[in-house]
Amino acid sequence: MAIRVLSNDALPDVVSALRSYLEEEGTQPSIRAGALAVAAPIVGDRVRMVNRGWSFSIQGIKEALGWERIEVINDFTAVAHALPRLEASHRHQIGAGEPQANAPLGVIGPGTGLGVSGLIPYRSGWIPLASEGGHVTLAPMNDAEAAVLGRLRAHFGHVSAERAVSGPGLVEIYHSLAALAGDVASDRTPAEITARASHGEDRYAAQAVDMFFCFLGTVAGDLALTLGARGGIYLAGGILPQVAEALAGSRFRERFVDKGRYRRYLETLPTYLLTHPVPALLGLRALVRFGGFVTDRADRQIAAS
Repeated sequence: MAIRVLSNDALPDVVSALRSYLEEEGTQPSIRAGALAVAAPIVGDRVRMVNRGWSFSIQGIKEALGWERIEVINDFTAVAHALPRLEASHRHQIGAGEPQANAPLGVIGPGTGLGVSGLIPYRSGWIPLASEGGHVTLAPMNDAEAAVLGRLRAHFGHVSAERAVSGPGLVEIYHSLAALAGDVASDRTPAEITARASHGEDRYAAQAVDMFFCFLGTVAGDLALTLGARGGIYLAGGILPQVAEALAGSRFRERFVDKGRYRRYLETLPTYLLTHPVPALLGLRALVRFGGFVTDRADRQIAAS
C-alpha cells in the first residue's frame, strides 16, 4: 500500500489533495475508482468536515478526477472495518477482560476531534456503524470535573465529549484548570502539555492529562454499555499511540469500569490500544476488497494530516 502523509494546511481542498497524491505516485494503470475516509458525517452528496474548513461534493470528486465510482465513509467507520483484520501485534490490552466471540466491538479515539464507531455481528459478517458519538454530552464524575465543564459550558454552550477528549480538548482542560486556580497558563500544544506532564514540569499539565484520561474512560465505558461491546473496546486516533505508557498507567481503566451496578459487567470487557499505524486505510482496503467494490489499484489510498 503506497502511503503518503499530506499537510491539510498546504492544500485548499480534497480534490487538490487527491490530485497531489496521484501525480506524485503516477497512475499506471489508470485509476478509475477510489475510497475516502473523512472526519465528517456522510449524509447525501455534500460533505462538510467538522474540524476542517473543507466541504466537497462526492459527485464533484468523481467528475473532477474522471472516476467511475467513489465510496466515501466516516473515518472511524473505516477504522471499525479494520478491527476483524487486525493482527495480535496491532493491539495492546489495557487492564483485564476477555473478548467474547461474535459480540459487538466498539472503537473510540481522540485526535483533532473524537471519533466513535463500532461493529455489530450479523450472520457471517459485520455491520459497521456510521456514528457521531463523539458529540454526546459529557458528564462530570466529581466536583473538579464539574468545574472544568462549567467553564467550558460558559464558553461553548453544549459541552460534548469531543470538547474535552481531543487534542484541542486537552488544551481547554489545561487552561481551565489554571484559570480555576486563579492562574493563567501559557499557550501550549497538546504534545507540549503531555511532555510537560510526563517530565513533572507543570502541575496543570499533569492534572489536565489525568483528567483527559478519566474523561476518555468514562466515554469509552458509555460506548461499551451502549453497544454491549463484549468483544472489546478499541482505542484509536492520533494522540493515544504517542502517550501509550501514560495511558497504561492512568486511571482510564478505573473510570471505564466505574458504572455503579454495571461495574462487574464492564470488568469482563477488554480494552485495547490500537497500534496499527493506519487502521482507517486497512479498513478502506477491506471495504474495497470485500465490499463488492473493485478498482484497478485497490491499495492506493491517501493518509492526510
